[in-house]
Amino acid sequence: MEASVELEIKQTLSQLSNSDLRSISAYLLRLRQTTEESKEERTMIMDEMDQGRKVRLSDLQLDQEAS
Repeated sequence: MEASVELEIKQTLSQLSNSDLRSISAYLLRLRQTTEESKEERTMIMDEMDQGRKVRLSDLQLDQEAS
């Protein structure tokens, strides 16, 4: 993303109310969850759990931050 566009988005978001920010956050989360990459990741996690492997929440959070 271009730096100027990112800056404009950040400035606009900083002026929104908490309620609007929550709505936007929920919308972005839904968008991410509908990507093919996200579906494949969830499938992999479920397969590991079916095999008896434990999945730690901290591992999932680190994976999300890396994307």
